[in-house]
Amino acid sequence: MPAEEMNYLIQCSGSRTEGAAKVHRAKILLAYHEGKSISKIAREIRTNRPKVERTVQKALEYGIRSSRISDEAKAWLVSVACTKPKDLGYEAETWTTRELTQHVHRHCLESGHASLSHLSRGTVSKILTRSQVKPYKIQYYLERRDPEFDLKMAQVLLIYKEMEVIRAYDPKDKEAPYVAVLPYVERPGIQAIQNLAPDLPPVPGKHASIKRHYDYKRHGVVSLLAAIHLLSGHVHGDVQGKHRSAELTDFLKKLDHFYASDIKIRMILDNHSSHISKEPKRYLPTVPNRFEFIFTPTHGS
Repeated sequence: MPAEEMNYLIQCSGSRTEGAAKVHRAKILLAYHEGKSISKIAREIRTNRPKVERTVQKALEYGIRSSRISDEAKAWLVSVACTKPKDLGYEAETWTTRELTQHVHRHCLESGHASLSHLSRGTVSKILTRSQVKPYKIQYYLERRDPEFDLKMAQVLLIYKEMEVIRAYDPKDKEAPYVAVLPYVERPGIQAIQNLAPDLPPVPGKHASIKRHYDYKRHGVVSLLAAIHLLSGHVHGDVQGKHRSAELTDFLKKLDHFYASDIKIRMILDNHSSHISKEPKRYLPTVPNRFEFIFTPTHGS
């Protein structure tokens, strides 16, 4: 070992200002230079053999003093992480730390960042964490595409505000005298399953929760159609095999039968195709001034 490297290790091993990991590393390498066995070093340093072996192996491969990674090199690594792998010729949609590290090893020299040639996955993770970049995760966002977003939003919020005012005026009145406001929603694809064995109730000392048999029988999928009266809390629910315009029209007919003829029915709906299709449009003129549809902004339900 060159004298310069030896002095560096001696200085680090007795330092009170260097990090504990750096001091530990220096002591391991000095002990190995003295000819001590891996087991003896592990006992003296109070660590384990694999850690000693890794420390020695890295020093043999990369040298005593690992080169400092420049800010420019870190910035280049982060810029690569912010680029989709498929844009660089890979098939993957997102990076893993392993694939990102391998890419850096292959291209760091041609990009002028030799200090990254022996970069480890752990160091890559640390650089990404400090830069608050997680290229292996996908978080969804929604682009605002409805040109009338603000207007539709105001209409919906105004209706809710109106219900709040009515409730505050007379908390006991669960029905507005002239209007029923019903937010409407559909939940498709619900599995209709049947248990093949009875549930077992909790038994003290044996199992604290209800036990349900894993086995069940499938009966296809159904769609839940539901609307809730904003003042009374009454829920109008219907279960159908599908949620097309025909099912919506049947739902409207049930609401028309349920409420008195002098009450206007306001429904808040999203922009599903069945809500603006021909069948509901043909039905609504048959009950003039009965229904009013308020649509939420596109993708804003």
